[in-house]
Amino acid sequence: MQDPPALGSARPPLDEDERHALAERLDRILPQTQCGQCGYAGCRPYAEAMARGEAGPDRCPPGGDAGARVLAKALGVPARPYDRSRGEHKPHQVAFIIEDECIGCTKCIQACPVDAIIGGPKHMHTVLDDLCTGCELCVPACPVDCIVMEAPTDGPAPATALPPAAPTAPSTP
Repeated sequence: MQDPPALGSARPPLDEDERHALAERLDRILPQTQCGQCGYAGCRPYAEAMARGEAGPDRCPPGGDAGARVLAKALGVPARPYDRSRGEHKPHQVAFIIEDECIGCTKCIQACPVDAIIGGPKHMHTVLDDLCTGCELCVPACPVDCIVMEAPTDGPAPATALPPAAPTAPSTP
């Protein structure tokens, strides 16, 4: 199924500086999970595609419906629910490595897009909770299934979590 045009013809094309500024704004809205569920290599490439009018605001499962609404508002397009075929919206979780089962293969380290896993070859690895975005890319990479996703043990979601869908004040030039 092909995506409908993201921005439509209601708005004139943006120049390069305007596209860059819009991409920056959209990237700040996105949850920064870098999970790729949107079909892009990470949040920044997705933001750039939206700014170019090549992708709609409904492709981010981690952002859910609230994220799709905020992105649509930033783009000036009608809001619609996020595309559920891309994945499930879940509460924030972090990866946890079961120490007794870790063989130190480093495949999870290689899979982590935000460098939240540390450890050396043939040594047990650990996840830095405050850096983990919950993208789950490390889970299928683990050959011994010693990585589980859990609710964070302390504090709120990381600063990269999606902001609330409340309206924002207009920016001043």
